Amino acid sequence: MTGDKTKGFSIPPDLAIEVVSPLDVQSRIVEKALAYLEAGTRLVWVLEPVAKTVTIYRSETDIEILTYEATLTGEEVVPGFSCPVAYLFE
Repeated sequence: MTGDKTKGFSIPPDLAIEVVSPLDVQSRIVEKALAYLEAGTRLVWVLEPVAKTVTIYRSETDIEILTYEATLTGEEVVPGFSCPVAYLFE
C-alpha cells in the first residue's frame, strides 16, 4: 500500500462521529470537528460520555448541544435516523 498515511481521505464523509475520551483535550476536539467541516463533511457529531451530551456541528457558526433528554436525528444527511441521546450512553 502506498500513500501518505498522515493525510485523510480525499473524499470527506457526509457524517463524522467523534467520541471524546478521558485523555482528549477539548480544544483539539473542536479543531478536529471544524477541520471535518472545512474538508466538506456536512455534519459532525461529538459524543461526550461524561456529560452525556452530543454536540452537533453543521458549520463553524451552527453548533448545537443536545442533552441526555434530547433526540438526535440524521437531519438531511441521514434521513430517517432518530435516536434518543440517552440510548447512546447506556
